[in-house]
Amino acid sequence: MADAPGTPIPDADDGSDPYARPAQTFPHLAPDMAERIRRYGKEETFEAGEDLFRSGDRGVDFFLVTDGAIAMIDTDAHGGEQIVTTHDARQFTGELDLFNEREVLVGARAVESGAAIRVPRAAFRRMVSAEPDIGEIVLRAFILRRVGMIQHAGGGAILIGSVHAADTLRIQSFLTRNGYPHRLLDTDSDPDARSALDCFEIGDDALPVVVTHGREVLRRPDNATLADALGLTEGFDPDRIYDVAVVGAGPAGLAAAVYAASEGLDTIVIEGVAPGGQAGTSSRIENYLGFPTGISGQALAGRAQVQAQKFGARLAVARPVTALECDDHPFRLLLDGGDHVAARCIVVATGARYRMLDVADHERFEGQGIHYAATALEGRLCAGGEVVIVGGGNSAGQAAMFLSGKARHVHIVVRGPGLAETMSEYLVQRIDDSERITLHPHSEIVGLSGETYLERVSWRDARSGAEQTRDCGNLFLMIGAVPNTDWLGGCIALDDKGFVVTGRAPDGRSPVAPYATSQPGIYAVGDVRAGSVKRVASGVGEGSVVVQSIHGWLAESAT
Repeated sequence: MADAPGTPIPDADDGSDPYARPAQTFPHLAPDMAERIRRYGKEETFEAGEDLFRSGDRGVDFFLVTDGAIAMIDTDAHGGEQIVTTHDARQFTGELDLFNEREVLVGARAVESGAAIRVPRAAFRRMVSAEPDIGEIVLRAFILRRVGMIQHAGGGAILIGSVHAADTLRIQSFLTRNGYPHRLLDTDSDPDARSALDCFEIGDDALPVVVTHGREVLRRPDNATLADALGLTEGFDPDRIYDVAVVGAGPAGLAAAVYAASEGLDTIVIEGVAPGGQAGTSSRIENYLGFPTGISGQALAGRAQVQAQKFGARLAVARPVTALECDDHPFRLLLDGGDHVAARCIVVATGARYRMLDVADHERFEGQGIHYAATALEGRLCAGGEVVIVGGGNSAGQAAMFLSGKARHVHIVVRGPGLAETMSEYLVQRIDDSERITLHPHSEIVGLSGETYLERVSWRDARSGAEQTRDCGNLFLMIGAVPNTDWLGGCIALDDKGFVVTGRAPDGRSPVAPYATSQPGIYAVGDVRAGSVKRVASGVGEGSVVVQSIHGWLAESAT
């Protein structure tokens, strides 16, 4: 029987194995639900051994088995096939890629002759919306199936390289933040890594490499090349004009996409790396409404992404916007790689990035000891050692608490007298109470050293002039914010720090909508906006509220 409606959507961040929960991950729908699904599709027969779709296909449909059995087929590391699970009567195929146009991760093959109700993708979206009890069960199963594939490295890629190398960490972070299943073979410690390199005749000079679909080998790929090879990139129709183009998929951008798409606006979200923005790199957000035990930034971003796609928003990753053409309407966004997107309205949600240290050898150790996020990936690198965090905001506090459970000791270095003025009280108190965290006020980093990777960090106390050097292989920078506005090219007004000015008309006199920029039809929300409150909740609020102004602008421009 199907799970009862009202069962909460699972927390993909809780670490449990979804494959150990078959009633939720691979549920059997109730007979009345199966009958209702018939209205959205057509029953088709299949023969034993017939492929309904294959790994790497795009735009596959939803299948509800009515007779016989369908096996979900994965590709293993050597290009062979293995069965993930087998669906029988009243079970259904699919996972999260059914909500987008990406390549599917697994194939479907008939184990025996039978039949299934085939629901085309457009009808599937209508079904999920019109049949909320069915939609809840399907969405829960899809989320759990993706989490299961990530945990078991199923349907994904193989990354081979040193876990300490900058490119290996970059690729692993890109795959993880985009929710793409993969297995890491660490050439520093995993004996299987050498066997794999010999199998594919790969030399050490090509590392890191990514093996996709068990056959294609990518040598040190950049993010765009990797996204193309894995089928993460969706095609762009140059003649299509969207109602809304959201640039940036942090909390503010994803909120704008959810509300715009749910209110019937043709919406696309364009993100240069992965959903979540800076918030997506937070190990645990504990002061976000509705999550009393906290939630990781990646899990929050993943939920929001699924929510936006459920309402029909498109998400394009690994294609950064390089320029905005605003002289004509509709506006045109130029993307890295030569594509462009046209839209009647633009929401700027590109956020801000942490500043870099003004110290020798900073660039040399970036990605090889210097990090800007404290996720599970970085946490594994810190096990048993000492780490240094530079910064006194909430992100630094969350990182300190997370890393104190992994590292031997955590040092927080700040220029100011303490944390009370810049960090939430609950984090300040936890840091004060922790025996594994030491605060170093009135201090700044003055030296970095190491051979290939970072090995030592030095800082100086401005009051006494005393310097301290610690053996430390991981330094986390969470200092200040630089807005990501270079791509705007003078289209809208910025303040003296480069943040977008909102709520003021070009003449400086008449008031306008709170998130409107100096260019009608272009809005800014979240951290990229001058005067914004740098909190996840405020970014989500701005992203949801701006849609009201968008409706007004679209109605006005249409007349």
